[in-house]
Amino acid sequence: MVRDILKKYGIRGGYHDQHFLIDERILDRIVSAADIRSDETILEIGAGIGNLTERLMEKAAHVFAIEKDPELVDVLKDRFKDNGKLTVIHADVLETDFPPFDKVVSNLPYSISSQITFKLFRHHFRLGILMYQYEFAERLVATANSKDYSRLSVNAHYFADAAIIMKIPRSAFSPPPEVLSAVVEIKPRPADFEVLDEKYFLDLVTAVFGQRRKKMRNSLLRNRQLLGIEDMKDIMSELPQEILDARPENLEPEQFAELANKLFTHRKRY
Repeated sequence: MVRDILKKYGIRGGYHDQHFLIDERILDRIVSAADIRSDETILEIGAGIGNLTERLMEKAAHVFAIEKDPELVDVLKDRFKDNGKLTVIHADVLETDFPPFDKVVSNLPYSISSQITFKLFRHHFRLGILMYQYEFAERLVATANSKDYSRLSVNAHYFADAAIIMKIPRSAFSPPPEVLSAVVEIKPRPADFEVLDEKYFLDLVTAVFGQRRKKMRNSLLRNRQLLGIEDMKDIMSELPQEILDARPENLEPEQFAELANKLFTHRKRY
């Protein structure tokens, strides 16, 4: 049936560099993982031709589907024109405000996965079931002292619990992409460590992972202007030495928070 939709609307594989998820078993598994209740509102980002959208509408009270491509918007509106449970939002996801929603279930555009994920973290929702490029998913869920641990890992841990729940083969798409994909479950929650200033914490993590092979001591000195502490060298003795002697990839998220809090307090004092 999914292949018939592509044929009906004359859409070829690779349309505008898009890869359509056509494996119906995987589509069903994604919706099942979202555990959608009949009173919930679902946000779908990058709805494409509506393969996932159709299944979401069967479960949810309402679905907001964001799609940038005008021709795909026309497909969605024509395909579901008699269904009042769907609102199609023709917009760039990075430039539009999200409507209120309970859960987000999407096959995200891989080229802007990071920007979308951080935008989602700024919103209140119960659960995310999101498909990413597999390498991105690995970075998202990575822990300290692993090769995939990154700024993304630390920031994700600050906002939510994340876990890869299924790996998706290339054959599940039309046309098959060059990369593997994975579905990640994201459960937002309050941070399990204290952060005095969220922006400062996130800026610190970004700055030091820009030089991930350098020890923190050297990275902080190089980023002193960005962090707003010109006398960084003078205050090194006040900072945790085990943190200063480590590399970013070796520090737990709460250690970044500890460091950010000390630096932020010093900056406010002076």
